Amino acid sequence: MTDRINTELETIIPDQFEVGMIESIVKQLPGQIFQFGIKVILALAVFVILSKLIYLLRKLVRKSLVKAGSDAGVIQFLDSFIKISLYIIILFFIASGFGVDATSAAAVIGSAGVAIGLALQGSLSNLAGGILILVLKPFKVGDYIIEDTHKNEGTVSEIQIFYTKLITPDQKVIVLPNGALANTSLTNVTMSDTRRLDLVIGISYSSNLQLAKQILETIIDQDPSVILDLDRNVFVDALGNSAVSLGIRCYLKNDDYFIAKWRILEKIKIQFDENEIEIPYQKLDVHIK
Repeated sequence: MTDRINTELETIIPDQFEVGMIESIVKQLPGQIFQFGIKVILALAVFVILSKLIYLLRKLVRKSLVKAGSDAGVIQFLDSFIKISLYIIILFFIASGFGVDATSAAAVIGSAGVAIGLALQGSLSNLAGGILILVLKPFKVGDYIIEDTHKNEGTVSEIQIFYTKLITPDQKVIVLPNGALANTSLTNVTMSDTRRLDLVIGISYSSNLQLAKQILETIIDQDPSVILDLDRNVFVDALGNSAVSLGIRCYLKNDDYFIAKWRILEKIKIQFDENEIEIPYQKLDVHIK
């Protein structure tokens, strides 16, 4: 009888113990949820406040760099770098408030550094490329460049930490990775204050060659964007199948290049028409036997 009672007690006591543990956990749960909610609210408040401080710091740094006469690309690059770095620090700070040990987190990140580096090798290459662009200065914000590999071209509007943005003449935005720009050839059209204009104009064989050359020389001599101190040439470039090709070579102010080119072409057409100098179009003569 005594053994039977002991056996029943042994089966009842653990069940009661487990029920007691569950009741204790349930009683503590609202308090834990409340504490966690407070931590979340505090974390959001800290994030908002520190974000405002980061914005003010970035604004102060940009103003200081502008006053110091720094290049616009350097300002944009440093602004991006400061923003990303400080936000990473904020995330570590908030994570430590939730009980994450900063030393342990750093150790985990360090041990995973090789894997992260392999996964982000493209981004790291772009970061290194951005630094090289700012140090070597193959171009700067405001320059018109032509990337030789894929023939992307436009005016540099931004040099960010990973990418460079170009604005094309038709107002499209081209985003190019800095790593590719730093490791490929490119043409900086506007690095010099002057740019050479090369035109080839065809006239018919029956037209007055000397008069055509004289008209072309007068046009480039009188154009306000042509730099008269540099060489100017009008010459016979080729004797084609149906036209005599006249070459024009002169130097223009870089800022006025396209406007001056369009203006010169328009004047050539008008004055050739006035002097009955034919610009032949491509044609084919068919002989039937």
